Amino acid sequence: MNLCIVGTGYVGLVSAACFAEMGNDVCCVDVNPTIVENLRQGKVHIYEPGLDELVKRNVAEGRLRFTTKVAEGMENALFVFITVGTPPREDGSCDLSFVYQVARDIGANMKDYKIVVDKSTVPVGTADEVRKLIGEELKKRGELIEFDVVSNPEFLKEGDAINDFFKPDRVVVGTDNVRTGELLKALYAPYARSREKVIVMGVRSAEMTKYAANCMLATKISFINEVANICEKVGADVRDVRMGIGSDHRIGYQFIYPGLGYGGSCFPKDVKALIDTARKIGFEPELLAAVDEVNKRQKHVLSKRIMEYFAPQGGVKGKTLALWGLAFKANTDDVRDASSFELIRDLTDAGMRVVAFDPVAGPNTREHFKGNELLTVVDEQYAVLDKADCLAVVTEWNQFRNPDFGRIKKSLKAPLIFDGRNLYSPQLLADLGLAYFCIGRPAPKM
Repeated sequence: MNLCIVGTGYVGLVSAACFAEMGNDVCCVDVNPTIVENLRQGKVHIYEPGLDELVKRNVAEGRLRFTTKVAEGMENALFVFITVGTPPREDGSCDLSFVYQVARDIGANMKDYKIVVDKSTVPVGTADEVRKLIGEELKKRGELIEFDVVSNPEFLKEGDAINDFFKPDRVVVGTDNVRTGELLKALYAPYARSREKVIVMGVRSAEMTKYAANCMLATKISFINEVANICEKVGADVRDVRMGIGSDHRIGYQFIYPGLGYGGSCFPKDVKALIDTARKIGFEPELLAAVDEVNKRQKHVLSKRIMEYFAPQGGVKGKTLALWGLAFKANTDDVRDASSFELIRDLTDAGMRVVAFDPVAGPNTREHFKGNELLTVVDEQYAVLDKADCLAVVTEWNQFRNPDFGRIKKSLKAPLIFDGRNLYSPQLLADLGLAYFCIGRPAPKM
């Protein structure tokens, strides 16, 4: 099949490469000529494991191409995917300006029947507006061309997006047109060989499903973080509690890892957007509001603990923190709403120097904090330790899971680790002579 995908961010580029890998002809559109030229040469501008190879192979084999012109991308396409960003506004509402501009561009350039597929995460009712805008552009041209607008939300995890695309739990398609539904089933058939995975429903239900899914997962994260905070007060171990509740198949183990809250491009934005949607229709979403508030508070738990620890020593001003992890999660360079950024802001505002390392997110962090003279981002994991007063671990990269504790102890001014992801055994570190503070777990006596 012939596809046009407008937008080359995480969702757009992963979708394009994965569709092309299955033999489809895909043309990607992006307004940034530098990005387009780099992609034509196989140079990928985002970090996603396996994506570089997938893009290079399909560009070389002629199934994947790139352009800055919507008209060129749409020329032979049956499907036109909208995969542009929908960033949050200051009030938490969703900025749909990019989606609406693509809709206008589609209407201005459409020559024959198209299935317009909204894959961007958008509030309920957006497809209706997209349909209206396309219709208005066609009317300006005096054209009467048939088209459909479909909601097809993505459920990709950053860091494992390609695997998620090739082996989806489900593919949600929102349409009231039976023919269109069958065409989407045919497009996704190669990814559902073992069982039927395409779930067809109404457009608004599909739009709502995306938000409901992300908000449910965000709720689980805020719940376990709330439980972890209580565990610390009552002397319980949240790791044991997690095992105890996760063994119940109705709850499960996924997304109940305590830590420093959720971040990234989806959960924070989508929770706020659904809160905004609810309030606009006169409904107060008390549970979602609490999920959001708990997450905001959790991002400051580690910085608060570090400042409390050093308070008897005159505070953190003038001291140095070694920091491992900057990305909001492992296997991505995405730093949007990263817990590390809140930690950096809190501690540098208090006068503490931070020397940080991340396997891939260093450049994005340098750019974000380029005016902060108390932050230094280095390119070697153990270089952050030299003469630092303590080490904090914020992102669960595999290379942080079993480090050289002897080297850590020797390099730091004091044998002190603050772990925001509960990567280590409190007893092991106590036996090694390292003071250790984590989330929701009691520290054994050294």
